Amino acid sequence: MSLRQRLAQLAGLLQEPQKVASFQRLCGVEALPSRSPAAAADRREDEGEAEVPLTGDPRRRGRQPGPPGDPQPPGSDRNQCLTKPASGGAPNGVRNGLAAELGPAKSRVAGALRRNSLTGEEGELAGVSNWPLYYLFCFGTELGNELFYITFFPLWIWNLDPLVGRRLVIIWVLVMFLGQCTKDIIRWPRPASPPVVKLEVFYNSEYSMPSTHAMSGTAIPIAMILLTYGRWQYPLTYGLILIPCWCSLVCLSRIYMGMHSILDIIAGVLYAILILAVFYPFVDLIDNFNQTYKYAPLVIIGLHLALGIFSFTLDTWSTSRGDTAVILGSGAGIAYGSHVTYNMGLLLDPSLDLLPLTRPSITVTMFGKAILRIFLGMVIVLIVRDIMKKITIPLACKIFNIPCDDVRKARQHTEVELPYRYITYGMVGFSITFLVPHIFLFIGLF
Repeated sequence: MSLRQRLAQLAGLLQEPQKVASFQRLCGVEALPSRSPAAAADRREDEGEAEVPLTGDPRRRGRQPGPPGDPQPPGSDRNQCLTKPASGGAPNGVRNGLAAELGPAKSRVAGALRRNSLTGEEGELAGVSNWPLYYLFCFGTELGNELFYITFFPLWIWNLDPLVGRRLVIIWVLVMFLGQCTKDIIRWPRPASPPVVKLEVFYNSEYSMPSTHAMSGTAIPIAMILLTYGRWQYPLTYGLILIPCWCSLVCLSRIYMGMHSILDIIAGVLYAILILAVFYPFVDLIDNFNQTYKYAPLVIIGLHLALGIFSFTLDTWSTSRGDTAVILGSGAGIAYGSHVTYNMGLLLDPSLDLLPLTRPSITVTMFGKAILRIFLGMVIVLIVRDIMKKITIPLACKIFNIPCDDVRKARQHTEVELPYRYITYGMVGFSITFLVPHIFLFIGLF
Protein backbone atom coordinates (compact mmCIF):
# COMPACT_ATOMS: atom_id res chain seq x y z
CA MET A 1 0.00 0.00 0.00
CA SER A 2 1.41 3.36 -1.07
CA LEU A 3 1.81 6.33 1.24
CA ARG A 4 -1.02 8.11 -0.54
CA GLN A 5 -3.37 5.18 0.03
CA ARG A 6 -2.39 5.01 3.71
CA LEU A 7 -3.05 8.69 4.17
CA ALA A 8 -6.41 8.36 2.43
CA GLN A 9 -7.28 5.42 4.69
CA LEU A 10 -6.25 7.38 7.78
CA ALA A 11 -8.30 10.38 6.64
CA GLY A 12 -11.31 8.12 6.16
CA LEU A 13 -10.96 6.75 9.69
CA LEU A 14 -10.65 10.24 11.19
CA GLN A 15 -13.74 11.37 9.31
CA GLU A 16 -16.00 8.56 10.57
CA PRO A 17 -19.00 9.81 12.58
CA GLN A 18 -18.66 6.76 14.84
CA LYS A 19 -15.49 8.33 16.25
CA VAL A 20 -17.43 11.48 17.15
CA ALA A 21 -20.24 9.43 18.72
CA SER A 22 -17.68 7.43 20.74
CA PHE A 23 -16.15 10.65 22.10
CA GLN A 24 -19.60 11.92 23.03
CA ARG A 25 -20.41 8.71 24.90
CA LEU A 26 -17.04 8.88 26.66
CA CYS A 27 -17.97 12.39 27.84
CA GLY A 28 -21.40 11.31 29.08
CA VAL A 29 -23.64 12.22 26.12
CA GLU A 30 -26.16 9.58 25.07
CA ALA A 31 -28.89 9.67 22.45
CA LEU A 32 -32.35 9.26 23.93
CA PRO A 33 -34.46 6.22 23.03
CA SER A 34 -36.89 8.62 21.31
CA ARG A 35 -34.68 8.34 18.23
CA SER A 36 -35.68 4.73 17.69
CA PRO A 37 -38.50 3.81 15.22
CA ALA A 38 -40.64 2.41 18.04
CA ALA A 39 -40.32 5.65 19.99
CA ALA A 40 -41.15 7.63 16.86
CA ALA A 41 -44.35 5.61 16.55
CA ASP A 42 -45.12 6.34 20.19
CA ARG A 43 -44.60 10.03 19.48
CA ARG A 44 -47.07 9.91 16.59
CA GLU A 45 -49.60 8.24 18.89
CA ASP A 46 -48.99 10.95 21.45
CA GLU A 47 -49.57 13.63 18.84
CA GLY A 48 -52.93 12.06 18.10
CA GLU A 49 -53.78 12.31 21.80
CA ALA A 50 -52.40 15.80 22.21
CA GLU A 51 -55.55 17.19 23.72
CA VAL A 52 -55.89 14.49 26.38
CA PRO A 53 -55.37 16.03 29.82
CA LEU A 54 -52.45 14.93 31.95
CA THR A 55 -53.47 11.80 33.83
CA GLY A 56 -51.94 8.53 34.88
CA ASP A 57 -48.33 8.10 33.89
CA PRO A 58 -46.46 11.31 34.76
CA ARG A 59 -44.01 10.72 31.91
CA ARG A 60 -46.63 11.51 29.25
CA ARG A 61 -48.05 14.96 28.71
CA GLY A 62 -50.41 16.47 26.21
CA ARG A 63 -49.56 19.65 24.41
CA GLN A 64 -49.49 22.60 26.70
CA PRO A 65 -50.79 25.84 25.23
CA GLY A 66 -48.26 28.63 25.11
CA PRO A 67 -48.77 32.06 26.58
CA PRO A 68 -51.07 34.53 24.77
CA GLY A 69 -49.32 36.27 21.94
CA ASP A 70 -46.61 33.62 21.58
CA PRO A 71 -45.76 33.57 17.87
CA GLN A 72 -44.89 29.90 17.98
CA PRO A 73 -47.69 27.32 17.78
CA PRO A 74 -47.94 24.78 20.57
CA GLY A 75 -46.35 22.09 18.40
CA SER A 76 -43.38 24.20 17.47
CA ASP A 77 -39.85 22.91 17.89
CA ARG A 78 -39.09 25.93 20.03
CA ASN A 79 -41.04 24.41 22.88
CA GLN A 80 -38.22 22.43 24.37
CA CYS A 81 -36.53 22.98 27.67
CA LEU A 82 -33.76 21.84 29.89
CA THR A 83 -35.33 20.09 32.85
CA LYS A 84 -34.09 19.17 36.26
CA PRO A 85 -34.76 15.78 37.77
CA ALA A 86 -37.72 15.57 40.09
CA SER A 87 -37.30 13.97 43.47
CA GLY A 88 -37.51 10.20 43.34
CA GLY A 89 -37.49 9.95 39.56
CA ALA A 90 -35.56 10.54 36.36
CA PRO A 91 -35.91 13.77 34.38
CA ASN A 92 -38.30 14.42 31.56
CA GLY A 93 -37.25 16.27 28.39
CA VAL A 94 -39.97 18.14 26.54
CA ARG A 95 -39.83 18.70 22.81
CA ASN A 96 -42.70 19.65 20.51
CA GLY A 97 -44.83 19.80 23.64
CA LEU A 98 -44.40 16.06 24.23
CA ALA A 99 -42.46 14.24 26.89
CA ALA A 100 -39.37 12.39 25.72
CA GLU A 101 -38.64 8.89 26.86
CA LEU A 102 -36.88 8.57 30.16
CA GLY A 103 -33.11 8.35 29.93
CA PRO A 104 -30.81 6.58 32.32
CA ALA A 105 -31.53 7.30 35.96
CA LYS A 106 -28.23 9.12 36.37
CA SER A 107 -28.74 11.39 33.33
CA ARG A 108 -30.54 14.65 32.84
CA VAL A 109 -31.85 15.87 29.52
CA ALA A 110 -30.22 18.65 27.52
CA GLY A 111 -31.58 20.31 24.41
CA ALA A 112 -29.89 22.36 21.69
CA LEU A 113 -27.23 24.83 22.76
CA ARG A 114 -28.20 27.33 20.07
CA ARG A 115 -31.27 27.18 17.84
CA ASN A 116 -30.90 28.24 14.21
CA SER A 117 -33.30 31.16 13.98
CA LEU A 118 -33.14 31.25 10.18
CA THR A 119 -33.94 27.60 9.50
CA GLY A 120 -35.90 26.78 12.67
CA GLU A 121 -33.65 23.75 13.17
CA GLU A 122 -32.98 22.53 16.70
CA GLY A 123 -30.53 20.09 18.14
CA GLU A 124 -31.56 16.76 19.54
CA LEU A 125 -32.50 16.09 23.12
CA ALA A 126 -29.79 14.02 24.73
CA GLY A 127 -29.07 12.41 28.04
CA VAL A 128 -26.11 14.11 29.73
CA SER A 129 -24.52 12.43 32.74
CA ASN A 130 -21.36 14.57 33.08
CA TRP A 131 -22.59 18.14 33.58
CA PRO A 132 -19.21 19.74 34.39
CA LEU A 133 -17.96 18.62 30.96
CA TYR A 134 -21.18 19.82 29.32
CA TYR A 135 -20.79 23.35 30.71
CA LEU A 136 -17.04 23.36 30.00
CA PHE A 137 -17.57 22.48 26.35
CA CYS A 138 -20.48 24.92 26.06
CA PHE A 139 -18.02 27.59 27.14
CA GLY A 140 -15.40 26.25 24.72
CA THR A 141 -17.73 26.38 21.73
CA GLU A 142 -18.77 29.95 22.64
CA LEU A 143 -15.12 30.99 22.22
CA GLY A 144 -15.77 30.77 18.49
CA ASN A 145 -19.17 32.49 18.39
CA GLU A 146 -20.32 36.08 17.93
CA LEU A 147 -20.94 36.75 21.62
CA PHE A 148 -17.27 36.11 22.35
CA TYR A 149 -15.91 38.15 19.45
CA ILE A 150 -18.14 41.15 20.13
CA THR A 151 -16.77 41.38 23.68
CA PHE A 152 -13.19 40.10 23.21
CA PHE A 153 -11.99 42.57 20.58
CA PRO A 154 -13.53 45.66 22.28
CA LEU A 155 -11.89 44.54 25.53
CA TRP A 156 -8.49 44.78 23.86
CA ILE A 157 -9.20 48.03 22.03
CA TRP A 158 -10.80 49.91 24.94
CA ASN A 159 -8.95 48.53 27.97
CA LEU A 160 -5.79 46.59 27.18
CA ASP A 161 -3.88 47.55 24.03
CA PRO A 162 -5.55 48.99 20.90
CA LEU A 163 -2.58 48.13 18.69
CA VAL A 164 -2.76 44.46 19.64
CA GLY A 165 -6.55 44.51 19.36
CA ARG A 166 -6.52 45.88 15.80
CA ARG A 167 -3.95 43.36 14.65
CA LEU A 168 -5.83 40.49 16.26
CA VAL A 169 -8.85 41.56 14.21
CA ILE A 170 -6.77 41.53 11.00
CA ILE A 171 -5.59 37.99 11.72
CA TRP A 172 -9.09 36.86 12.68
CA VAL A 173 -10.58 38.23 9.44
CA LEU A 174 -7.91 36.49 7.32
CA VAL A 175 -8.27 33.16 9.09
CA MET A 176 -12.06 33.10 9.20
CA PHE A 177 -12.53 34.34 5.63
CA LEU A 178 -10.17 31.76 4.16
CA GLY A 179 -11.71 29.06 6.34
CA GLN A 180 -15.26 29.89 5.22
CA CYS A 181 -14.26 29.97 1.57
CA THR A 182 -12.45 26.65 1.87
CA LYS A 183 -15.55 25.06 3.38
CA ASP A 184 -17.60 26.04 0.36
CA ILE A 185 -14.97 24.76 -2.04
CA ILE A 186 -14.51 21.33 -0.41
CA ARG A 187 -18.21 20.95 0.53
CA TRP A 188 -17.94 18.07 2.97
CA PRO A 189 -21.07 17.44 5.04
CA ARG A 190 -21.29 17.51 8.82
CA PRO A 191 -21.00 14.21 10.73
CA ALA A 192 -24.07 12.04 10.18
CA SER A 193 -26.77 11.87 12.84
CA PRO A 194 -27.30 9.15 13.93
CA PRO A 195 -24.90 7.98 15.29
CA VAL A 196 -23.76 11.50 16.25
CA VAL A 197 -25.90 13.48 18.70
CA LYS A 198 -26.31 17.08 17.51
CA LEU A 199 -26.15 19.24 20.61
CA GLU A 200 -25.77 22.38 18.50
CA VAL A 201 -27.21 23.12 15.08
CA PHE A 202 -26.68 26.85 14.63
CA TYR A 203 -24.02 26.22 11.96
CA ASN A 204 -25.40 22.87 10.79
CA SER A 205 -26.40 24.25 7.38
CA GLU A 206 -22.75 25.05 6.64
CA TYR A 207 -20.21 22.58 5.31
CA SER A 208 -17.78 20.94 7.67
CA MET A 209 -14.19 20.94 6.38
CA PRO A 210 -12.23 22.65 7.89
CA SER A 211 -13.53 23.65 11.31
CA THR A 212 -13.43 27.44 11.51
CA HIS A 213 -13.91 27.16 15.29
CA ALA A 214 -10.68 25.15 15.40
CA MET A 215 -9.01 27.71 13.15
CA SER A 216 -9.94 30.69 15.32
CA GLY A 217 -9.24 28.71 18.49
CA THR A 218 -5.72 28.11 17.18
CA ALA A 219 -4.96 31.45 15.54
CA ILE A 220 -6.19 33.80 18.27
CA PRO A 221 -4.12 32.51 21.23
CA ILE A 222 -1.01 32.09 19.07
CA ALA A 223 -1.42 35.60 17.67
CA MET A 224 -1.98 37.00 21.17
CA ILE A 225 1.37 35.63 22.31
CA LEU A 226 3.19 36.71 19.14
CA LEU A 227 1.82 40.25 19.43
CA THR A 228 2.31 40.76 23.17
CA TYR A 229 5.47 38.88 24.08
CA GLY A 230 8.30 41.40 24.24
CA ARG A 231 5.76 44.21 24.21
CA TRP A 232 4.37 43.20 27.58
CA GLN A 233 6.32 41.79 30.50
CA TYR A 234 5.26 38.25 31.35
CA PRO A 235 6.93 34.81 31.38
CA LEU A 236 6.78 32.98 28.05
CA THR A 237 5.67 29.89 29.97
CA TYR A 238 2.27 31.50 30.52
CA GLY A 239 1.77 31.81 26.79
CA LEU A 240 2.93 28.27 26.11
CA ILE A 241 0.32 27.06 28.60
CA LEU A 242 -2.46 29.29 27.24
CA ILE A 243 -2.14 28.20 23.60
CA PRO A 244 -2.74 24.42 23.99
CA CYS A 245 -5.41 24.93 26.68
CA TRP A 246 -7.43 27.40 24.58
CA CYS A 247 -6.98 25.43 21.37
CA SER A 248 -7.84 22.06 22.94
CA LEU A 249 -10.94 23.42 24.66
CA VAL A 250 -12.38 24.88 21.45
CA CYS A 251 -11.48 21.89 19.29
CA LEU A 252 -12.81 19.23 21.67
CA SER A 253 -15.99 21.22 22.20
CA ARG A 254 -16.82 20.97 18.49
CA ILE A 255 -16.52 17.18 18.55
CA TYR A 256 -18.53 17.07 21.77
CA MET A 257 -21.31 19.13 20.17
CA GLY A 258 -21.40 16.73 17.22
CA MET A 259 -20.55 19.44 14.70
CA HIS A 260 -17.18 18.24 13.38
CA SER A 261 -15.22 15.09 12.74
CA ILE A 262 -11.72 14.59 14.07
CA LEU A 263 -10.34 15.21 10.58
CA ASP A 264 -12.15 18.57 10.37
CA ILE A 265 -10.50 19.65 13.62
CA ILE A 266 -7.00 18.55 12.67
CA ALA A 267 -7.31 20.24 9.27
CA GLY A 268 -8.55 23.44 10.91
CA VAL A 269 -5.61 23.59 13.33
CA LEU A 270 -3.01 22.97 10.62
CA TYR A 271 -4.69 25.38 8.21
CA ALA A 272 -4.68 28.18 10.82
CA ILE A 273 -0.99 27.62 11.53
CA LEU A 274 -0.25 27.78 7.78
CA ILE A 275 -2.20 31.04 7.39
CA LEU A 276 -0.37 32.57 10.35
CA ALA A 277 3.01 31.51 8.95
CA VAL A 278 2.23 33.16 5.59
CA PHE A 279 0.41 36.34 6.67
CA TYR A 280 1.71 37.23 10.15
CA PRO A 281 4.85 39.01 8.79
CA PHE A 282 2.52 41.42 6.93
CA VAL A 283 0.17 42.26 9.82
CA ASP A 284 2.14 45.33 10.94
CA LEU A 285 2.25 46.60 7.37
CA ILE A 286 -1.52 46.12 6.93
CA ASP A 287 -2.31 47.89 10.21
CA ASN A 288 -0.04 50.83 9.39
CA PHE A 289 -1.58 51.07 5.91
CA ASN A 290 -5.10 51.12 7.38
CA GLN A 291 -4.19 53.97 9.71
CA THR A 292 -1.88 56.18 7.68
CA TYR A 293 -2.49 55.77 3.94
CA LYS A 294 -4.55 58.61 2.51
CA TYR A 295 -6.82 56.44 0.39
CA ALA A 296 -7.02 53.55 2.82
CA PRO A 297 -10.80 53.93 3.38
CA LEU A 298 -11.50 53.31 -0.32
CA VAL A 299 -9.25 50.25 -0.34
CA ILE A 300 -10.67 48.92 2.94
CA ILE A 301 -14.32 49.24 1.97
CA GLY A 302 -13.86 48.18 -1.66
CA LEU A 303 -11.68 45.15 -0.89
CA HIS A 304 -13.84 43.78 1.89
CA LEU A 305 -17.01 44.32 -0.10
CA ALA A 306 -15.57 42.66 -3.22
CA LEU A 307 -14.38 39.66 -1.22
CA GLY A 308 -17.86 39.21 0.23
CA ILE A 309 -19.56 39.35 -3.16
CA PHE A 310 -17.19 37.42 -5.41
CA SER A 311 -15.32 35.06 -3.07
CA PHE A 312 -17.59 32.02 -3.50
CA THR A 313 -21.04 30.89 -4.52
CA LEU A 314 -23.40 28.54 -2.69
CA ASP A 315 -25.18 25.58 -4.26
CA THR A 316 -27.78 25.84 -1.46
CA TRP A 317 -28.41 28.53 1.15
CA SER A 318 -26.50 28.27 4.41
CA THR A 319 -25.36 30.57 7.20
CA SER A 320 -21.88 30.61 5.64
CA ARG A 321 -22.53 33.57 3.34
CA GLY A 322 -23.98 35.71 6.12
CA ASP A 323 -21.18 34.78 8.52
CA THR A 324 -18.59 35.74 5.92
CA ALA A 325 -20.29 39.11 5.43
CA VAL A 326 -20.26 39.63 9.21
CA ILE A 327 -16.53 38.88 9.36
CA LEU A 328 -15.66 41.15 6.44
CA GLY A 329 -18.00 43.93 7.57
CA SER A 330 -16.60 43.92 11.10
CA GLY A 331 -13.02 43.94 9.82
CA ALA A 332 -13.75 46.81 7.42
CA GLY A 333 -15.52 48.85 10.10
CA ILE A 334 -12.73 48.44 12.65
CA ALA A 335 -10.05 49.28 10.06
CA TYR A 336 -11.94 52.33 8.80
CA GLY A 337 -12.65 53.52 12.34
CA SER A 338 -8.98 53.23 13.25
CA HIS A 339 -8.06 55.30 10.16
CA VAL A 340 -10.46 58.10 11.07
CA THR A 341 -9.38 58.00 14.73
CA TYR A 342 -5.69 58.22 13.79
CA ASN A 343 -6.18 61.10 11.36
CA MET A 344 -8.25 63.06 13.90
CA GLY A 345 -5.40 62.81 16.39
CA LEU A 346 -7.21 60.50 18.81
CA LEU A 347 -4.28 58.16 19.48
CA LEU A 348 -5.28 55.26 21.70
CA ASP A 349 -2.03 53.30 21.44
CA PRO A 350 0.45 53.46 24.35
CA SER A 351 3.22 55.94 23.70
CA LEU A 352 5.98 53.31 23.80
CA ASP A 353 4.73 51.17 20.92
CA LEU A 354 7.97 49.36 20.28
CA LEU A 355 9.16 48.89 23.85
CA PRO A 356 8.02 46.40 26.49
CA LEU A 357 5.33 47.95 28.63
CA THR A 358 6.04 48.29 32.31
CA ARG A 359 3.74 46.50 34.70
CA PRO A 360 1.19 49.16 35.78
CA SER A 361 -0.12 49.42 39.30
CA ILE A 362 -3.84 48.64 39.13
CA THR A 363 -5.91 50.98 41.27
CA VAL A 364 -9.58 50.81 42.21
CA THR A 365 -10.27 53.82 39.98
CA MET A 366 -8.50 52.24 37.00
CA PHE A 367 -10.37 48.96 37.45
CA GLY A 368 -13.70 50.72 37.88
CA LYS A 369 -13.19 52.74 34.70
CA ALA A 370 -12.29 49.58 32.78
CA ILE A 371 -15.49 47.84 33.89
CA LEU A 372 -17.55 50.94 33.09
CA ARG A 373 -15.97 51.21 29.62
CA ILE A 374 -16.90 47.61 28.82
CA PHE A 375 -20.45 47.96 30.13
CA LEU A 376 -21.22 51.33 28.54
CA GLY A 377 -19.37 50.51 25.33
CA MET A 378 -21.21 47.22 24.81
CA VAL A 379 -24.56 48.94 25.39
CA ILE A 380 -23.71 51.47 22.67
CA VAL A 381 -22.48 48.77 20.27
CA LEU A 382 -25.60 46.64 20.75
CA ILE A 383 -27.84 49.68 20.24
CA VAL A 384 -26.01 50.50 17.01
CA ARG A 385 -26.36 46.90 15.84
CA ASP A 386 -30.09 46.77 16.53
CA ILE A 387 -30.75 50.15 14.90
CA MET A 388 -28.83 49.21 11.76
CA LYS A 389 -30.59 45.84 11.60
CA LYS A 390 -34.01 47.50 11.76
CA ILE A 391 -33.01 49.94 9.03
CA THR A 392 -31.08 47.78 6.56
CA ILE A 393 -33.38 44.76 6.25
CA PRO A 394 -36.57 46.69 5.27
CA LEU A 395 -34.52 49.06 3.11
CA ALA A 396 -32.87 46.23 1.19
CA CYS A 397 -36.23 44.49 0.77
CA LYS A 398 -37.73 47.71 -0.62
CA ILE A 399 -34.84 48.39 -2.99
CA PHE A 400 -34.78 44.86 -4.42
CA ASN A 401 -38.55 44.37 -4.28
CA ILE A 402 -38.41 41.39 -1.91
CA PRO A 403 -41.36 40.65 0.41
CA CYS A 404 -40.46 41.60 3.97
CA ASP A 405 -43.44 40.12 5.80
CA ASP A 406 -41.34 37.04 6.64
CA VAL A 407 -37.95 38.37 7.80
CA ARG A 408 -36.49 34.86 8.02
CA LYS A 409 -37.10 34.19 4.33
CA ALA A 410 -36.14 37.70 3.30
CA ARG A 411 -32.75 37.37 4.99
CA GLN A 412 -31.97 34.29 2.92
CA HIS A 413 -31.90 36.37 -0.28
CA THR A 414 -28.41 37.49 -1.27
CA GLU A 415 -29.70 40.99 -2.05
CA VAL A 416 -30.87 41.36 1.56
CA GLU A 417 -28.38 39.25 3.49
CA LEU A 418 -25.15 40.79 2.19
CA PRO A 419 -26.11 44.49 2.60
CA TYR A 420 -27.73 43.83 5.98
CA ARG A 421 -24.75 41.93 7.38
CA TYR A 422 -22.05 44.05 5.81
CA ILE A 423 -23.51 47.45 6.69
CA THR A 424 -24.73 46.48 10.15
CA TYR A 425 -21.48 44.90 11.30
CA GLY A 426 -19.43 47.50 9.48
CA MET A 427 -21.11 50.08 11.70
CA VAL A 428 -20.49 47.87 14.74
CA GLY A 429 -16.77 47.76 13.91
CA PHE A 430 -16.68 51.52 13.24
CA SER A 431 -18.36 52.14 16.59
CA ILE A 432 -15.76 50.03 18.40
CA THR A 433 -12.77 52.02 17.08
CA PHE A 434 -14.27 55.49 16.57
CA LEU A 435 -17.69 56.25 18.07
CA VAL A 436 -17.29 54.61 21.47
CA PRO A 437 -13.74 55.93 22.14
CA HIS A 438 -14.94 59.46 21.34
CA ILE A 439 -17.82 59.07 23.78
CA PHE A 440 -15.36 57.81 26.39
CA LEU A 441 -13.15 60.87 25.86
CA PHE A 442 -16.14 63.19 26.09
CA ILE A 443 -17.31 61.80 29.44
CA GLY A 444 -13.80 61.39 30.83
CA LEU A 445 -13.46 57.58 30.83
CA PHE A 446 -10.03 57.67 29.11
